[in-house]
Amino acid sequence: MAEHEYSGYSEQDVQREVTELEQKSATAARIFDLRRIIGGLFVLYGIIVTITGITDSQAAIDKAQGVNINLWTGIGMLLLGIFFLVWMKLRPVAPPPVEELLEEQKRTE
Repeated sequence: MAEHEYSGYSEQDVQREVTELEQKSATAARIFDLRRIIGGLFVLYGIIVTITGITDSQAAIDKAQGVNINLWTGIGMLLLGIFFLVWMKLRPVAPPPVEELLEEQKRTE
């Protein structure tokens, strides 16, 4: 078989396909970044637990030997969630190289 067979696709078709694959890959990498999921959940639960800590009764605080554990845990969860979201923003996931995407697409066809 010849190394450079004619496939019926123009250079523009191939370039457009590569561009589409790059865009899909980058979008999928951002959507499925675990830091977004973990950070979002920690922020959400941190807000809930912090509000619970703010509204705790003295009896609940006395149960924890005078420490408002819900408030401190909620603040810790908020900080951890914010850390994950900032980390995701500062160091985004790089999409896989285009060559890998093209090889994977050829295998599936």
